Formats: sequence, C-alpha cells, structure tokens
Amino acid sequence: MTTSTRFAVAVHILTGLAVHENVPLTSEIISRSASTNPSVIRRIMSTLNEAGFSHSQLGKGGGALLAKPADQITLLDVFRAVETASIFALHRTAPDVGCAIGKYIQPILQEKMDIATAALELELSKVTIADIAAQIEESGRVCPDLIASLNKTRV
Repeated sequence: MTTSTRFAVAVHILTGLAVHENVPLTSEIISRSASTNPSVIRRIMSTLNEAGFSHSQLGKGGGALLAKPADQITLLDVFRAVETASIFALHRTAPDVGCAIGKYIQPILQEKMDIATAALELELSKVTIADIAAQIEESGRVCPDLIASLNKTRV
C-alpha cells in the first residue's frame, strides 16, 4: 500500500509559517526544517497557495506567508487540500458474488470504512494550525538553526 507524506509536510510548512508569522520563509529554509528537497516544498506550497492557506511574496526577502489566520486553518482543511486518494480502498477487482463472503464483504467493509473516515475527519476538524504552532512554541522546540538561517537571510 502506497502512503503519502503530503499531509505531514503541508502541516509542517503551515506550522512554520504560523510560528514565524509575517516573516516570509523560503522553500530552502522550510526544506531544511522538513529534511526534504526544496522542490517538494514548492510543489506542496503551490497546492497550499491554491487552497488559499498561503501566498508567496516575490523579490529580495521574499518567501511564503500565511494567507489566512492559522486559527482558521484546520488539519481537515489541509488534509483535503493536499491528499487526493481515499484513505481506504476496496478490492481492485470485484470479489466472487457466488461466495457469501465475496457477495457481502464490500458493502459491509465500506460501511466500516465510512465510519472510520468520519471519525478521522472529526478529529482533524478539531485541530488548527495555530494549535500545532502553540504546542511547538510552548515546548520550546523552535529550531535555533532555522532562526539563525532567517537572521542571515534578512541581513
């Protein structure tokens, strides 16, 4: 089963923008924090820009900024913006309807998957980017290397 890291990286990006509010962050700085390639950050940033969560400031000293307050962006909003595949999938080919299991497994399993998806969405809807940023700031885990990088680029 293929898994995606787009959601985790998107939350990482938006949390960085929230923690460093009103300070444009470049894809290079964010990529260092997320330990990924700047092109991955730019690709996800493009999606976040399209969703209205962030925008880019061009020119010297430019970078990404939040386009709306962090307390108005839920994890569910982010998930829906960046993840394209369903959380769960049924069989790639139809099961044998001549078998009792094959005949009934999909509707029964779909019901359970719908319940699980609704529970996940409910939990994600309760948490905002501001909540995540606050937890990081409270724990004193703001990255000193990132702060140093920001100070160097702003000089």
